[in-house]
Amino acid sequence: MSGLLDRVSRNPILIAPGVFDGLTASLAAAAGFEALYLSGAAVAYTRLGRPDLGLTTMSEMADTLALINERVDLPVIVDADTGHGNVLNARRTMQVYERAGAAALQVEDQRFPKRCGHLDDKMLIAASEMAGKIAAMADARRSPDTLIIARTDAIAVEGFEAALERADLYLQAGADALFVEAPRSSEELARIARALADRAPLMANMVEGGATPITSADDLQALGYSIVIFPGGIVRAMARTAEAYYDSLKRHGTNAPFADRMFDFAGMNARVGTPALLDVAKRFAGDEPADSAVAAPLGRASGGQS
Repeated sequence: MSGLLDRVSRNPILIAPGVFDGLTASLAAAAGFEALYLSGAAVAYTRLGRPDLGLTTMSEMADTLALINERVDLPVIVDADTGHGNVLNARRTMQVYERAGAAALQVEDQRFPKRCGHLDDKMLIAASEMAGKIAAMADARRSPDTLIIARTDAIAVEGFEAALERADLYLQAGADALFVEAPRSSEELARIARALADRAPLMANMVEGGATPITSADDLQALGYSIVIFPGGIVRAMARTAEAYYDSLKRHGTNAPFADRMFDFAGMNARVGTPALLDVAKRFAGDEPADSAVAAPLGRASGGQS
C-alpha cells in the first residue's frame, strides 16, 4: 500500500496546503504539514498573473513540481486539470508528472475552456470519456503507489445525484480517491460523505469565498473526509501582503514603515537555507581559492613552454 494511500486511510484527516514554488513548499514543510498540494490555480496566479482558466500548461506544472521535489521531501498531490487533453494526453500527463515526483494526480471531468471549480458556467465531458482517461492514467503509471484522485464538477452542471453517479463510475474505472467539487452547503458536504466515504478516501476543497462553506479539518474528518486541501489560500494571503507592500513603498519611498511585516535579510536567508548551503560549499571546497587552483596549472604550462 502506498505511503500516501496508507496515510489517507487513517485519522487524523490529511491537511494539504496549496503551494506554488520551492519557497512556499519549504515554508509549508517547516510548519509541519505532512503533504502538499500543487495548485494549478496558484501556478496560474503567480507564474502567469492570470486566472484559473486552463492557461497553465502541463510542462509548466511539471517543471514546478520537479523544483518543489528538489526542495522538500514530502508527498505532493498535483492538480492535473483535465489531464491536459484526451486519453493520450492524460496518459502522458501521468508519465510526466510521475517522473517529476508526483505522489498523486488529481484529474477532473471538465471540458475546455475549463475553469476553476468555484466559477460559474463549467462544462463537462461525457462520464464515459472521463472514465477512459482514468483507466488510461492507471494503465500508464509506473508505480501503483502513485494515486489517481478523480474529481467531478457535476454538481453545478448536472446536479447532485449525477455527481455521485459519476464518482461511482470513476471509482470503477480505477480512481484511488474521489473529489466531488463545489458542494454548495454543509448538508451537501455531509451527503457526499454518507454516499462515498466507505468506498474510497474523499477529498474536500476549501476555497475562501467559494461555493463551499469553509469547514474545519476536524469537522470534515467527523463527516468522513480523508483529505482537505487549501489550494489558493497562500496566494490570496501573499497577494494581499504584496499589494500593501507596493502601496507603502510607492507612498513612502522606503521600506521602513513596512519593516515589521517583512523578514529582514538575515531572516530570509535563514528560511531559504543559506547558512546550510554555505556550510556544504565549505565542506567540499579545497583550501586554495578557486581562482588560484585554476590559475596554477595554466601558469606552469605557460612557464614550461618559455
